[in-house]
Amino acid sequence: MRTSAEIQPFSRSTRRGGARHAISAALACGVLLAGTAACAGTDEHRSHVGAPGVNNPSAPGSSGPEAGPRLPGVGSRTGKRVPADAHQAVVVYGDDADSAESTVVLYEKQGTTWKRDGSWRAHNGRLGWTTDHRMDDERSPVGVFSLTDAGGSLRDPGSRLRYWYDDNAFASMIEDGDDHVHDFDYVIAIDYNRLKGVPPFDWSRPDGVEKGGGIWLHLDHGDGTSACVTVPESGMRTLLRTLDPRLHPVVVMGDRERLSA
Repeated sequence: MRTSAEIQPFSRSTRRGGARHAISAALACGVLLAGTAACAGTDEHRSHVGAPGVNNPSAPGSSGPEAGPRLPGVGSRTGKRVPADAHQAVVVYGDDADSAESTVVLYEKQGTTWKRDGSWRAHNGRLGWTTDHRMDDERSPVGVFSLTDAGGSLRDPGSRLRYWYDDNAFASMIEDGDDHVHDFDYVIAIDYNRLKGVPPFDWSRPDGVEKGGGIWLHLDHGDGTSACVTVPESGMRTLLRTLDPRLHPVVVMGDRERLSA
């Protein structure tokens, strides 16, 4: 059984009424692939439609030259890509450039320091990390990306991010008899090559299909992914209940060596 961070709708979803809109979008992009599975609201349910959350220090809202407190283990090159208005950060510290093992730490900015609010062992792409992610390369992209949309096959556990519940759409990504049936109980979309303000299972790829997409934080399944970052269920619940769009949360992710540069 393959796991896939760049989620593509499994053919079985044509029999699941709740996922038909996702299939139509995928067909329009010409990216319907068979058999890929488990890489894998705000209080006011605001919509954040915009450009993809690419790792671009000159993009609107980015901090440009680094200012303010620096995240632990994050050097100036990566730190200057963290937007100045970001007051929450999920940092994924990869053990090594070619390792699928990592640690996820949740931080919140308080005055001139970043306070650590939680930490969990995690997994990333089974082949490690890359600064030039491509679809199916089995590496997670290094960078800084916004976090705006969440969802899952289980109902909203109290998410502050907009939460898209759809048991059909998420279940359609799991093959019959798959051991990873609970991987998508809760997901948080990483804004890499995706539109903001749409469900995590929306298959739009603003930078092109070859750049991959469908990269999420989701439930851990004990080993590497195709690009997603997986977190234990307790961690996912904490993230969903803590990440607040008013604090402009981001994920800062990569192997420790690159992050510290």
